[in-house]
Amino acid sequence: MVTQIKTNRLNDLFQKKKKEILNVYCTAGFPERDSTRAVMRALQESGADIIELGIPYSDPLADGPVIQASSSRALQNGMSIPVLLQQLKNFRQEITIPVVLMGYLNPVLQYGFQQFCRDAAAVGVDALILPDLPMYEFEKEYRSILEQNGLQFIFLVTPETPTERIKKLDTLSSGFLYAVSSSSTTGGKQDFSSAEAYLKRLKELQLKNPFLVGFGIRDRKSFETACRYAQGAIIGTAYIQAIEKAADIQSATAAFLKKIKLEN
Repeated sequence: MVTQIKTNRLNDLFQKKKKEILNVYCTAGFPERDSTRAVMRALQESGADIIELGIPYSDPLADGPVIQASSSRALQNGMSIPVLLQQLKNFRQEITIPVVLMGYLNPVLQYGFQQFCRDAAAVGVDALILPDLPMYEFEKEYRSILEQNGLQFIFLVTPETPTERIKKLDTLSSGFLYAVSSSSTTGGKQDFSSAEAYLKRLKELQLKNPFLVGFGIRDRKSFETACRYAQGAIIGTAYIQAIEKAADIQSATAAFLKKIKLEN
């Protein structure tokens, strides 16, 4: 009997599309509690390659003020992990692109790590990003649980990450490696060109995983710069600002992504 290995949508994407991959982040339950599916549909229909859904948390250390505010609003809206998983039930009937859940370890542990992985995989999630999960604990305790549930796990690297640690995190990551462009929080207004030497170094390392650049990607220029070195980039803050007060999420998303994507 031949065991069938699950093919991950992220692997398929990076095999089929070698450059200019656009991963768009939005906080689940924002701008309204029941906006999650509408946002996902709008992103897919407007040309996003990956959807990154943020799990709201009261103390999101890596996030800047815009994403923190969206997280607070989502929590006020009543968003939680059980609500999100309920919203994602049967989402694969309409969403075909990869979906990554980004969150922090504490709420996942409160839910139960094994149960969370089981439930996320069951609804059709492809991968997790948990920035505060230590590498040692990942290897010792959590990696096997993720693998058992067919979930990929994405680590973050920064300009300050030593080369040997980057290589180690690359061996542990699956799907892609998240290259943080600076040591600030998300949504910073720093000159993105200052990250180019770091991105060039990452490219020259010839890593196992493709890498996407996040933090500070907010327009076509910064997206183009990231794509010169990486397979693509991640946009969060600028997209949240684009839909925060939008009368129609679909049209606001389409207009925003049209300004970002290189072919338009």
